[in-house]
Amino acid sequence: MRKMKRLDAVFLYTVLVFFLILVTGCDKIGGMSKVRQMEIGKPAPDFVLQDAEGKLWKLSDLKGRVVLLNFWATWCKPCRDEMPSMEALNKAMADKPFQMLSIVFNDDLDLAYSYARRLGATFPVLGNASMELSQAYMITGVPETFLIDAQGILKHKFIGPYDWNSQEMRNIVLGLFNTSG
Repeated sequence: MRKMKRLDAVFLYTVLVFFLILVTGCDKIGGMSKVRQMEIGKPAPDFVLQDAEGKLWKLSDLKGRVVLLNFWATWCKPCRDEMPSMEALNKAMADKPFQMLSIVFNDDLDLAYSYARRLGATFPVLGNASMELSQAYMITGVPETFLIDAQGILKHKFIGPYDWNSQEMRNIVLGLFNTSG
């Protein structure tokens, strides 16, 4: 009987500790740092993701380049509709320190890669294996696109599809080259 009470107390203590971690948060759980949420004007949350060809991409390794980061899915018609304009912008920026990355959201990486290549897209298609990154970038749906300057500072968040080949969008991207040292 006494052993049973002790096991109940240990169980209750374990549940209480777990509950407190969930409620109050913890910067390090199991050696993993808690992912910082994005904030305009602050450094973009870093990540390491693998593309469909097996290459690893680390956002912080792209410092010195303006980065367009797009979350999308093949099941999302607006995402598919904006892809040709993304590719046109990517080609227009070929002579600049610019990197476009697309991150597959809640979709199959191979299917997304195949779809992007059929459209002639030349930018990397990255897999998003965990929801941590989506949570860090506060993704509410797709498509969502982020512009990050050459210092790694998040400058813009766009919700929904855009014509990335329009003069307005090109000017926004070009403006980041003027403010990035």
